[in-house]
Amino acid sequence: MQIEENPIKRFVELFEQMQKMDVPEPAAVTLATATSDGKPSVRVVLLKSSDESGFVFYTNLDSRKAKELRANPFAALCFYWEPIHYQVRVEGPVELVSEDEADSYFATRPRGSQIGAWASKQSAVLPKEHTVMFRFLKYQEQFLGKEVPRPSFWSGFRLIPQRIEFWQRQENRLHVRQLYNKENDSWVISSLYP
Repeated sequence: MQIEENPIKRFVELFEQMQKMDVPEPAAVTLATATSDGKPSVRVVLLKSSDESGFVFYTNLDSRKAKELRANPFAALCFYWEPIHYQVRVEGPVELVSEDEADSYFATRPRGSQIGAWASKQSAVLPKEHTVMFRFLKYQEQFLGKEVPRPSFWSGFRLIPQRIEFWQRQENRLHVRQLYNKENDSWVISSLYP
């Protein structure tokens, strides 16, 4: 079997296949971060783009994940698509996307999500459950009849892949694992024991 030499191309083709199969939330990916002293945390985010430059997701810059990524700019992503029993892990350094890229993506979001970005103090303690709705209504009124600008505290991160592993479940736990390591601007491919 011929193995695709470019893991980004391989990922994009696989991701497009998942979208065509109507897999629920194919863009849902587990993001692992760590504090500057190595304490890990993990959560699910939505992948918004992937290409040769990296894997992009967006967040409030005051969120726990953003604080951890700024203190320790390395992360890992893990996709798992149950219908085909396939996992893809991606590891590498992260960087903020450009202001223009963040603005462009923010402009494509539904209006309610744009207002929600202003209303939510993501990861902060919520004093009363209804507080976030009051904030939402406040910003909804503030932006009535206007375009909703991207808040300065909301942007995206790009994970620049240095290591990508493709894993596919097989019978008898003899899973297929193929690892791509970035070395001197090219990808070195290895097969791994399951």
